[in-house]
Amino acid sequence: MPRAKANGIEIEYETFGRDDAPAVLLINGLGSQMTRWPAPFCEKLVARGFRAIRFDNRDVGLSTWFQSGDRYTLSDMAADAVGLLDHLKVHRAHIVGVSMGGMIAQTVAIEHPDRVLSLTSIMSATGAPGTLDSTPEAAAVLNTPAPDPAADEEAFVAHGMRNARVIGSPAYPWADAPLRERVLSDMRRAFNPKGVQRQRGAIGASGDRTEKLKTLKVPTVVVHGEADPLVPLAGGQATAAAIPGAELRIIPGMGHDLPEALYDTFIDAIADAAARAG
Repeated sequence: MPRAKANGIEIEYETFGRDDAPAVLLINGLGSQMTRWPAPFCEKLVARGFRAIRFDNRDVGLSTWFQSGDRYTLSDMAADAVGLLDHLKVHRAHIVGVSMGGMIAQTVAIEHPDRVLSLTSIMSATGAPGTLDSTPEAAAVLNTPAPDPAADEEAFVAHGMRNARVIGSPAYPWADAPLRERVLSDMRRAFNPKGVQRQRGAIGASGDRTEKLKTLKVPTVVVHGEADPLVPLAGGQATAAAIPGAELRIIPGMGHDLPEALYDTFIDAIADAAARAG
C-alpha cells in the first residue's frame, strides 16, 4: 500500500477508481483500520462513478503511531485527512465519516470548508451532552481491555466477536466465520490498544461542535441506526438538527456497524449528498 507524508505523519492509504473521478474520502471510526471500509464497498462506490479513498487514521493500522503522553484533537485528525487530499492533489472531495470518523468529517467541514463538496455523517454525533451516552453493555465494549493476543489468541478472538455483536445491528447479525476472520485480520494487520485510548482522548478534548455545525453550507446527509447502542440515535438527530438543510436517514434494525446488506443504503446516501453538491 502507498503511504503519504502529511501533517507531520505518515498515512497508509489506498484508492479505488479513476484519478479523475469525483473523490470520496472515507474516514474510519475509533480504533478501526481502513479495511473496515471493505474493498467490495469501495468497488461499489467506483461503480457509481466515484474515486474511493480509504486510509488509516493516526495511531491505528499502518499509519504513524504516537507515544505515551502524546495528545492530539479531532482538529489534528481532520488536518491529517486534508493533508492526504493534498498529497493526492485532490482539491475538493465528498467527505464521509463513520462514528469518530463522522466527528472528524464534521471537523473537516468546519475547519476546511473549501475542501468539502458534500458531507455524509454516519452513526456519529455532535459531541453535545447526551449524544454519546452508550448503553451500559456498549460502554463496556470500550472500557473492557482485550486479552493480550500474544498470550491467548482464542480469548482475544472471543472478546472481539462478543464486542462486535454487542454493538452490531440486530437486524443484520454476523455469521461466525466472517466475524472471526475480521477480528483475526484486524489483529494481524496491526494491534495498538494504546492508540485507541489516545483517539478517545481526542474525542473528549474536542467538545461540542453544535454551534460551529450551524455555520456549515454544505450538502449533508446524516445516517444513523435506530438500534445503535454505542452512539445513540440522539447523536444523529442532533447532527442533522445542527447542520442547515441536512437530511436525516434513520435505518431500522441498524446498530453500530456497517452491515454488508446495507452497503447500497450507505452509498445511496453518499451519492445523494454528492448530487446535491452539483
